[in-house]
Amino acid sequence: MRTETPHVVRLEDYRPSDFLIDRVELDFQLHPTATRVTATLAIRPNPEGRADAPLVLDGDDVNLKAVSLDGRALPGGEFEAAPQSLVISQPPRRPFTLTIETEIDPTANTKLMGLYRSSGNYCTQCEADGFRRITYFLDRPDVLSVYTTRIEADRDEAPVLLGNGNPVESGIIEGTNRHYAVWHDPHPKPAYLFALVGGRLGKVGTDFTTMNGRKVKLAVYVEPGKEVRAGYALDALERSMRWDERVFGREYDLDEFNIVAVSDFNMGAMENKGLNIFNDKYVLASPETATDADYANIEAIIAHEYFHNWSGNRVTCRDWFQLCLKEGLTVFRDQEFSSDERSRPVHRISEVKTLRARQFSEDAGPLAHPVRPQQYREINNFYTATVYEKGAEIVRMLKTMIGADDFRRGMDLYFERCDGTAATVEDFLRAFADVTGRDLSHFARWYEQAGTPRVTVKGTYDETAQTYRLDFTQATAATSEQPRKEPMAIPVALGLVARDGGVLETVSERISPQGVFLLDKAQDSLIFSNVTSRPVPSLFRGFSAPVKTSLALSNEELLILLRHDTDPFNRWQAAQTVAMRLLVGLATGTMIPNGYFDEFAFALRAFMEADAMRDPAFTALVLTLPGETDIAQEIATDVDPDAIHRARLELRQLIGRACASQLQHFYDSLADTDSYNPDAASAGRRSLRNVSLDLLAGANPDLGVELAGRQFETASNMTDRLASLGVLATLPGDARENAIVQFGERYRDEPLVLDKWFTLQAAIQEDGTLDRVKQLMNHRAFSIGNPNRARSLIGSFAMMNQTQFNRVDGQGYDFLAEMVLRVDELNPQLAARLLTAFSMWRMMEEKRRGHAKKALLHIAENPSLSRDVGDIVQRSLEETQAKQ
Repeated sequence: MRTETPHVVRLEDYRPSDFLIDRVELDFQLHPTATRVTATLAIRPNPEGRADAPLVLDGDDVNLKAVSLDGRALPGGEFEAAPQSLVISQPPRRPFTLTIETEIDPTANTKLMGLYRSSGNYCTQCEADGFRRITYFLDRPDVLSVYTTRIEADRDEAPVLLGNGNPVESGIIEGTNRHYAVWHDPHPKPAYLFALVGGRLGKVGTDFTTMNGRKVKLAVYVEPGKEVRAGYALDALERSMRWDERVFGREYDLDEFNIVAVSDFNMGAMENKGLNIFNDKYVLASPETATDADYANIEAIIAHEYFHNWSGNRVTCRDWFQLCLKEGLTVFRDQEFSSDERSRPVHRISEVKTLRARQFSEDAGPLAHPVRPQQYREINNFYTATVYEKGAEIVRMLKTMIGADDFRRGMDLYFERCDGTAATVEDFLRAFADVTGRDLSHFARWYEQAGTPRVTVKGTYDETAQTYRLDFTQATAATSEQPRKEPMAIPVALGLVARDGGVLETVSERISPQGVFLLDKAQDSLIFSNVTSRPVPSLFRGFSAPVKTSLALSNEELLILLRHDTDPFNRWQAAQTVAMRLLVGLATGTMIPNGYFDEFAFALRAFMEADAMRDPAFTALVLTLPGETDIAQEIATDVDPDAIHRARLELRQLIGRACASQLQHFYDSLADTDSYNPDAASAGRRSLRNVSLDLLAGANPDLGVELAGRQFETASNMTDRLASLGVLATLPGDARENAIVQFGERYRDEPLVLDKWFTLQAAIQEDGTLDRVKQLMNHRAFSIGNPNRARSLIGSFAMMNQTQFNRVDGQGYDFLAEMVLRVDELNPQLAARLLTAFSMWRMMEEKRRGHAKKALLHIAENPSLSRDVGDIVQRSLEETQAKQ
C-alpha cells in the first residue's frame, strides 16, 4: 500500500481566514485550449485572523502568467508561485488590490472541475474546490465576495454567454468576430458558487412573478434541437419557486434564473447562484425517451437546486464539515416538495428504500462517518448518502419532535439570523432551541455519531390491569474511531392497532399530541392505560427516525398491520418484514415454519382485493420484494450473493403463482389508453401494471416472454418499453437478445436512452455478463471519460449486479479495480465513486472477502493514485468496521 498519507483536515483545527476578499472582478477570454483569466481581487486583512500572516492563495495546476499588487507588477522575489499555491510572504496590512492572470486549457480538463468544455460548450464546476483550477484564490466557503464577471468569446463558437447574477452589459468587439457579456451578482458568495457558461445553446423560457410582485426571467438552456425536451424542467422550476414561497416564505432575489444542461458532469446538478448547471439527464425529458422515474427525478432535482438559493447560497457553510447543513436541509426541502406534488406515503417509502439501500450500508461498512465528520482527507468523498439522506432525516426528526408550527418559526429565524453568512450546525439548532425553549444538545448527537442505532422493543399486555407496556432499548455499534456511543434522542411516532382492526382508545402521558414518544435514554418504558384487548404496536410510523428496529411480532401480527394500520408506511413495512423473513430463510437454509408463505399469500390477495386501486403506486411498492442489497444487509455476515439471488427468484415465483389471477387482472385493466402523462396517478397505474408483469413472468416464464414481448413492441412510452425489456432481461433466450438489439438500434442516437440500455445489460445476473460488459465498452456510444456512460455500464455492473460483481472467482472485483485505475487517470471523482462499490466487501463469505481485499490492495499499490481514490481505498482497508 502507498506509504504517502493524504493530508488530514480536522474540524477542531478550523480558524477564520487571515484575509477576506470583498470584491472579485473576473475577465474571461474564452479559447478552447488557451483561455485567459484576469482576476482582480479586493483583499483586506481579517480582524479575526492572524496579524502577521502571509497571504496564501489556493491553486490546482494553475498556469500563472502575471501578478500585480495595487497596479504594480510584482517581481519574482516578492511572491512564490507553484501549481498548488501563490504565497505573498509580506502582504500589506491594509486593504489592497491583487490582480492575477492565468491561462487554462478547458478542452484538456477531463477532471470536469474548474473550467472545462462539454460538447463544445464552456462550463464550470467549482464545488467543492474547483475555483482554484481557474485562478489562485482563498478557496474556502467562509470567504464571501461580490462578483462581477466579464466573458468574451468568438460569436460563432459561443453565441450564448451566461454568468452569476444579473446581466449588466453586452456587446460586440468592434472590428472582430468576438462579443462579450458582463454579469454582476450583488449577493456575497463563496467561490464554490461561481459559474460561467458559454456556447451554442437553445433556450426555453418564461416570466415568473414573485409573491411580492417582482418579475423574474426564467430560462432553461440545452443543446440546439432539444428545446422541446426542456419544457417539463421549466414547469418544475416554476412550481418549485411557488412552493418555496408558500411553505417556507422564501422569495427569489435576482432578475434572472437560468438552468443549463451539459452532457459531461460529475454530479446531478450544481446550485451556482442564479445559474444552475445540470447533468442533462436531469433536464431532458419526453415520453419517448424518459421514464416516470426520470420525470420524478427531474422534478426533485430541479427543486433541490433551486431551494439551495436560500439553504446553501444566501446561507452557506462556514466550512466543509458543515456540508450537511446545506445538503441535508435541502434534501429535506425537496422531499417535502415532491411529497406535496405526488403521493406523500409513496414518496416517503421511496425515500426510506433509498436511505436503507445506500446510507444504512454506508453506516455498516468501512466508509461510515458522522453526518458532520470530524476529519477528512478528501472533501469530494464526503458527498455521501450519510450527509445527504441521513442529514435530511435529522431535519425531519427535528420537525417531528417540535411540530410543524415551531419548525416553520425556527426556519424563519434561521434564515433571518444567518442570511448573508457562512453558518454552522450549531447556528441551525440554536434557532429552533430559541423558538421552542428546548435544549437540543442531546439531539445534536445525530450530527456527531456514526452508525445506525438499533432499537429493541418488547411489548407486554396485562389483561387484568388493562395496560400495555413497551420496553425500549437503544444501542449504536461501536467503531475504532468512536468506541463509546451515547444514547440518541429518537422520536418514536407510534400507535396501537386492535387485532380486529378497530380503534383502541388508549392513554399515555408521555406521548405528544402528535403521537410521538421521545426515546432519549439507553433504556426506557412506555405504559398505556385503558387498553381493553391485546394490541399490535405500530412503531416508527412514517419512519420517524433512521433506525433499525427489533420487535418480536409474529407473522399474524404483522399481517394485521398490513390490513388495518392507519399508517401507510407501516402497512408497507409489515409486508416487507414478512417477505424479508422468508427471503433470509430461503437464502440461509433456515427452517421456515409450515404455513408461513400461505399466510403471506392470503394476506396479499386480501390486500389487493380490498385496497389495490385506491393507490396503485402504493400497491406496487407492497408487491415489490426487498432488494438483494437489503437482504445482504439483513444477513450481514458470510453473505452468499448467489444464494440471495436464488431466494429472491424463488419467492418472486411463489408470489406470482399464488396471486396470478389478481396480477393478470391488474395487467389487463391498467393498460394506457390515453396519451402519456407523467403525473403521479398515471405513473402509479403504470407502476402496478409493470410490477404485475414482472411477478407473472417470475411464475410463468413462457407467459412472461409473450406479455413482455408484446408490450415491448407496442409500448407508447419509455416507461412501459423499458419495463418490458427489464422483464425480458430476466428470461434468457432469443426473445431477450432480439429485444436488446432492437432497443439499441432504435435509440442509437440518444445517449441518455443508451445509458438505460447499458444499465439493463450490466445488471443481468448470469454468467457471461462480465464479458458482455467488456464488449459494450467497445460500443460506439460508450466513452469511459463521460461520467454518465461510465456510471451506466461500469457503475451499474458493480452496484446493481450482486452475483456477477461478487463472483466467487473474484473476476468482478478485478475488473472494477482495473476500471478504477483507468478512470482515475482521467477523472478522480468519478473513479472514487465507482470504488465505493466495494463498501460491503467485509460482509461477504470468506472466499469472496479474500478476492475483494486482493483487488483493493492492487489499487492501493498504484504509486500515482489521486487523493480521491487513495482516500477511499485506504478507508476501505482500515480495520474500522462496526463492532457489535
